[in-house]
Amino acid sequence: MDWLNYHHLRYFWTVAKEGGLQPAAARLHVSPPSISAQIRELEEALDVKLFRRSGRRNVLTDAGQIALRHAEEIFGLGNDLVSALKQRPTERALKLHVGVADSLPKLVTYEILRPALELPAVHLVCREGKIDDLLAQLGAHRLDIVLADEPASSSVKFRVFNHRLGDSAVTFCAAPALAGRLRRGFPKSLGSAPALLPVENTPLRRALEGWFRARKVAPRVVAEFEDLALMKVMAAQEQGFVPVPSVVLREAVDRYGLREIGAAENCHVEIFAITAERKITHPVVTILTDHARRLVLG
Repeated sequence: MDWLNYHHLRYFWTVAKEGGLQPAAARLHVSPPSISAQIRELEEALDVKLFRRSGRRNVLTDAGQIALRHAEEIFGLGNDLVSALKQRPTERALKLHVGVADSLPKLVTYEILRPALELPAVHLVCREGKIDDLLAQLGAHRLDIVLADEPASSSVKFRVFNHRLGDSAVTFCAAPALAGRLRRGFPKSLGSAPALLPVENTPLRRALEGWFRARKVAPRVVAEFEDLALMKVMAAQEQGFVPVPSVVLREAVDRYGLREIGAAENCHVEIFAITAERKITHPVVTILTDHARRLVLG
């Protein structure tokens, strides 16, 4: 296609943002059939379907999601142009869509994302979920990056690239009284001690189980968690000991009032940035990955 009808694109963008033809028609002061006809012309010009029916609703297709993000950029640039010509310069926020694997410790995630929060021109959008769901969104261009504690599997049906950011050792912690008891005779002292651990088949849990087996230690698992922040809250209530990535140990100790028991030597949490491109080009993603490699996980 050599030419794009931006009038049609504006109608599509309004329908997507307003959530349907009726509210878009009210905003644009035109009839719903007129909007529908112009969106069909846009779909024919682009040779893709932008919406699909779901019950009574029109929802965006994968192509529609891509078109919406580009439309937002296009109309944002148009607003910048108007402001510049009127000598009223404005700074438009650059959106960064980040997927965070739910097994990745929240404090580690925060440390990696912190530079983006300190940049005034960046609008951060975070989505948490299972890594397979996040990778599907990455493949559909709804995310710019996925942060995870494991690389994308080679079985993924679309092209993604793993960028290893580094790793962190693991330290066991507990409420002060329990930590004091378990510190004596560590690591054998963890045998039969109450343990709060990540759920099974997560990278950290697999690493811990290998560490326990190598030292012939069998703690008493009293609870398992997908939410590792909740796991630390339970530890603060003297329910058991927990593993904490050493890179955020000080903050975890200060925030939850925990105390160190001992380090799990040769037990590590790996951190990966996963993108749809071999070379990272998004300027904010470059800042985040460099920050993680140099200061967080260096």
